[in-house]
Amino acid sequence: MSISNKFNYFINVSGLDVEIDRKDIKNLHIGVYPPYGKIRIATPLHLDNEAIKLAVISRLGWIKRQRANFFEQPRQSKREMVSGESHYLFGKRYLLDVIYRQGKHQIVKKHSKLELYVKPNTTRENRLLVLNEYYRQELKKEIKALLLKWEIKIGIKFNFWQIKKMKTKWGSCNIKDKRVLFNLELSKVSIEAIEYIIVHEILHLIERHHNDNFRLLMTHYLPNWNSLKKELNSSYLLDI
Repeated sequence: MSISNKFNYFINVSGLDVEIDRKDIKNLHIGVYPPYGKIRIATPLHLDNEAIKLAVISRLGWIKRQRANFFEQPRQSKREMVSGESHYLFGKRYLLDVIYRQGKHQIVKKHSKLELYVKPNTTRENRLLVLNEYYRQELKKEIKALLLKWEIKIGIKFNFWQIKKMKTKWGSCNIKDKRVLFNLELSKVSIEAIEYIIVHEILHLIERHHNDNFRLLMTHYLPNWNSLKKELNSSYLLDI
C-alpha cells in the first residue's frame, strides 16, 4: 500500500485536479467549492491514493454537476474601483462614488452609495486596499457582536479569532487551540449567512466532524442553516 506522507497535496483524477487534505478523521469527505469548482478531499490518514481515486470516480457524476452549477452562475467582473461600479456590503448593493481630494483615504456610506475619498492619482490597487480595509472593519464589528451572542447562547467560546482573506473557505477552526479564522469575503454576504458560519464554527468545538450529531446541533441552534449554506454556496459576488 502506497500512502503519501504529505498532509496537503494534489492528485489528478479523470483530468480533474483534486486537493488532498490528510487528517485524523474516520471518513472521507468530498467538497466542491465556489466560485470555480475547486475539488477538495479530507481523507483519513490510512487511505492510500488509489482508494482516494476510486472514491472520486464513484462520485464523478455528482462532482461534475456541482462544478457545472458554479460555471453557469453569473460572475462579477473585475473591480476597476471607478465611480458607478457596484459593490456589496452585507448582501446589499451600493454604487461606488470615487471622490479625489487631499487628506486621509476613507470610505463613507451614504444611503445607496459608498463614497471613496482618495488622493488624486491613487492607483486602482490602492483604492481597492482602502475598500478592503473598510470591509474588514465593518465585518469585525458584526462578527464581534454575533460571536458574543452565540458564545453565550451555546455556552462555549473561542480563545482567538481573526479575519483573513481565504481562497476556499468561509471559516477555518483550530479545535485544539479554540482559534477561528473568518474570510474577509463574508463582508459581502448577508448578516444571516455570517451568523450561519459563526454558529457552524462554534459547534465544531463540540463536534469536530460533519456527522449526524453535528447536523442535529446545527438544526437545534439554527433551524434554517441549510438554506443559508445554499445561499453561500451559490454566491457569485465573491472573490474566493
